[in-house]
Amino acid sequence: MSPDTSSVRTAYKVRGSELVGRNWLNTGGRQLDLEALRGKIVLLDFWTFCCINCLHVLDELRPLEEEYRDVLVTVGVHSPKFEHEADPDALAAAVERYEIEHPVLDDPELQTWQAYAARAWPTLVVLDPEGYIVAHLSGEGHAAGLRSLVAELVAEHEAKGTLHRGDGPYVAPPAREGDLRFPGKVMPLPNGNFLVGDSGHHRLVELGPDLSSVVRTIGSGVRGYADGDADSAQFNELQGLSLLPAELAEEVGYDVVVADTVNHRLRSVNLGTGKVGTLAGNGVQRLLDAETARSTEQPTELGTDALNISLSSPWDVVYHPAGKVIVAMAGTHQIFSFDPRTSAVSVFAGTGLEGLADGAAHESWFAQSSGLSIDAQGTVWVADSETSALRSITTDERGQALQVSTAIGTGLFDFGFRDGPAEQARLQHPLGVANLPDGSVAVADSYNGAVRRYDPVTQTVSTLAKGLKEPADVLLDDSVDGDPVLLIVETNAHQLVRIPVPAEALSVDKGASQTQRPRTKVRSGQHRITVRFAAPSGQKLDDRWGDPTQLKISASPEELLLEGAGTSVGLERTLSLNPDVPEGVLHITARAAACDGEPGGEIPDHAACHLYQQDWGIPVLLDAEGDQQLELDLRGVN
Repeated sequence: MSPDTSSVRTAYKVRGSELVGRNWLNTGGRQLDLEALRGKIVLLDFWTFCCINCLHVLDELRPLEEEYRDVLVTVGVHSPKFEHEADPDALAAAVERYEIEHPVLDDPELQTWQAYAARAWPTLVVLDPEGYIVAHLSGEGHAAGLRSLVAELVAEHEAKGTLHRGDGPYVAPPAREGDLRFPGKVMPLPNGNFLVGDSGHHRLVELGPDLSSVVRTIGSGVRGYADGDADSAQFNELQGLSLLPAELAEEVGYDVVVADTVNHRLRSVNLGTGKVGTLAGNGVQRLLDAETARSTEQPTELGTDALNISLSSPWDVVYHPAGKVIVAMAGTHQIFSFDPRTSAVSVFAGTGLEGLADGAAHESWFAQSSGLSIDAQGTVWVADSETSALRSITTDERGQALQVSTAIGTGLFDFGFRDGPAEQARLQHPLGVANLPDGSVAVADSYNGAVRRYDPVTQTVSTLAKGLKEPADVLLDDSVDGDPVLLIVETNAHQLVRIPVPAEALSVDKGASQTQRPRTKVRSGQHRITVRFAAPSGQKLDDRWGDPTQLKISASPEELLLEGAGTSVGLERTLSLNPDVPEGVLHITARAAACDGEPGGEIPDHAACHLYQQDWGIPVLLDAEGDQQLELDLRGVN
């Protein structure tokens, strides 16, 4: 069946539900309601701060908010996935870290989330100046369409006299002082100092051995993108750092590779001169092209024209002894590689589908991988944050990825703080990983505020430290007198700390948890899934290679689906739900490809093409009175 091409604007008048939550941020203490926002176009952004797609949307919306700042009010509705995200202090830190310049409603009980029928992060809902819902969108990539819709609403309501221009309710919080602001990753330098990704200040900081003395900074400290010397170069929420071997560094002319996350680029730094360059990435967030999006066989070699290849939120980098830099490409849920000698960019592992699936490297699934390390055997260890998992990728003598395995973790919605046998152990959104001399693996278990240890011999998990404030990275520091210690980036405390490796690790069991969201009651037997999509104005569906839409559906547990699992074209599918499985989660990924051009016409040569994608994890409860169909929105804006 062809996708829905009707307008996204609702054909009926439904007023927006009241905004209900625990508290408001960025309002100077004022408690807002819809009445206070009447006369403005209101964009509700349902987000959670762990979600890379939500972070993408924050950046997509910045130009729109600036352009229409006198008529448009964005309200971030923070609806948490993880337990830690429901902590008001953690939320306040995230709002500050990501420089969010609009009001944020703290919605820990998902009250407003439910009122607006949100089913996925991110979800965007647009209210007109009279308080009526005019659009309901899922996923990212809607900025151009939203701009058209806002312009249309401005003209319409200015003519009606219902649009009120002027300042919105945003009140900026006090600026934070200090040498570091939400540091991300750290790297030891040959001179005994440490190079830190000072993410909140958009720069690199070289610290002395005491971890507090600033030796120098690299980068202007202003959010942006610019190559150049140490004073003028610009970064944007940079994260991972990797030092090249001295011989290779001399050959290529730089020493450090930097994951410049929000710029979607890999950058280079020459430690001698402080000069910053660009190695890979064109600054455009990577989306699969239309033909690739429909294929189950993704290309792995992306070419050597690295500056014209799109990347997506590279979060960490590590040098592999086979001569390549491994990249945690958080935005596409994949692991990439970059060859400093040839500039070749390749997909190292992962299909691009979000989830936890082991097996052959190019058939595996990851979920927002955010930390990397390499052990003595060349195995790549991965902190896979959204599945709260520790993963590993074995490699051959050429550094090619072979097999992906999971040491800790079970899926997208399972997390906790539990030590013991690895199959029962739980993490919560880990961001960093390091290899220890005894062959075990240390994990920066960020949302548990802990450093954990995995022993691959006994396949057990223990806790090395707790009580930390969102540790984002960990490494073994042998620069101190005596035994090596753990050096930890304590992001929300804006500092680096050292702790001894305890002779006896702690044993913690605070239990295992699942993301708690309202369950949809469904009937067993046949169940119809429909995803609605309309190509935005100025675009048409890219049907040059057939149906440009795709659904991938699976379930946890797998036994929930008797029929209908798998990947196929089209945005409708009939499932058969097993009456013997009382509850579970439906995992649905929808994709649609569109290119610039007018409906009914030909797609021009060299037209820009776009992939719209959203992943839903929908908890379901089998009930005789439940629904037999589910409708989801993956919509462009007309």
